[in-house]
Amino acid sequence: MVLTSSAFREGAVIPGKYTCDGEGVSPPLAWTQVPSGTKSFVLVMDDPDAPVGTWDHWIVYGIPDSVTSLAEAASKGTLPSGCREGVNSWERTGWGGPCPPGGTHRYEFRLYALDSALAVKDKPRKADLERAMTGHVLALARLMGRYKRSR
Repeated sequence: MVLTSSAFREGAVIPGKYTCDGEGVSPPLAWTQVPSGTKSFVLVMDDPDAPVGTWDHWIVYGIPDSVTSLAEAASKGTLPSGCREGVNSWERTGWGGPCPPGGTHRYEFRLYALDSALAVKDKPRKADLERAMTGHVLALARLMGRYKRSR
């Protein structure tokens, strides 16, 4: 499975538009080469370089198997039907754009193809989804972007 964005390529700088220094909207994402048997997807975006430990920026689950992309600003009310958002490290749902306190940070988007729809509580955290996904992951696609604030 391959995860891409028309806004930035693997390892490149995430444009300011998608960060706390810009409009703060989620970037467009698309995926291909989905394995047969996929019933749903989970998307997680986090910052493994955060000084307090990995910081969860965006969690989307319940993505139907028929969906192969998320539009720009999807977190602002245009998520496809069936998609739901989990609780990020700011204790809220929705996109939280890159906003590193210092230096260049990596932002990792991970898309999981699952062999089932997950049964989880409403507004789960990443750890809840990771537990529920155990034994159900058919494929994992990654996309990493970088960002450094220009102050």
